[in-house]
Amino acid sequence: MSPPDETVRAVEAILFAAAEPLTPSDIAAHLGTADGIAAALAALEGDYAGRGINLVRRGDHWHFETAGDMAHVLRRDREDSRRLSRAGIETLAIIAYHEPVTRAEIEAIRGVQVAKGTIDVLMEAGWVRPAGRREVPGRPLTYATTAGFLDHFGLASRRDLPGIDDLKAAGLLDPVDLALEHVSVEKGDEDA
Repeated sequence: MSPPDETVRAVEAILFAAAEPLTPSDIAAHLGTADGIAAALAALEGDYAGRGINLVRRGDHWHFETAGDMAHVLRRDREDSRRLSRAGIETLAIIAYHEPVTRAEIEAIRGVQVAKGTIDVLMEAGWVRPAGRREVPGRPLTYATTAGFLDHFGLASRRDLPGIDDLKAAGLLDPVDLALEHVSVEKGDEDA
C-alpha cells in the first residue's frame, strides 16, 4: 500500500482540525487551490469506511464523525435528552417536508395554531432556522431546516427523508390516517 498523496494528506489534516464541517470551497481556501479536492474526499471517504471514525457528507459539508456502531463505547453517562412534544415533532416534519414555510402555512397544514415556544425549541436545538421572508403582504418569516438537522438525523440531504411508502412500511403512520386514506380511496372508486 503506497502512502496517500500530499493533497489527500492535506485535506485529511484540514478536516481533522476543523471545528465545524467544511465545504470543498472552504477546503480550497486553506489549500489555495480546488485541484484534486473532490478526488481526495472520495479517497478519504473510502479509506475511512468501516473504521471507528468515518468521513461523512451532510449536504455539501464534510466532516469526521464516530462510526454509529461505536457510539456506545464512548458513552460514560446516559444523556438525559429532552423529548419533543407531538406538536414539536409535527412542526419539525412540516418544516422539513415543505421548507421554506411560514408559521401560517404550518398552522394550515396542522389544523391548529403553533404555540409560541414550539418553533423556538426547534431553533434552540439547532434544527430549524429563519429562512427569509415571503414576498406577500405582511412579509411573514419563513423557516427551514439546518445542517444540524441533517447531521442529527443522519441525512446527507433532504432528499433522504422517508417517503409515504417508507413510513407505511415502518408502521410509523397513525392508524387513523391510514383508515382515512383507505376511505378516501374507496370513495374515489365509487365516484368513478
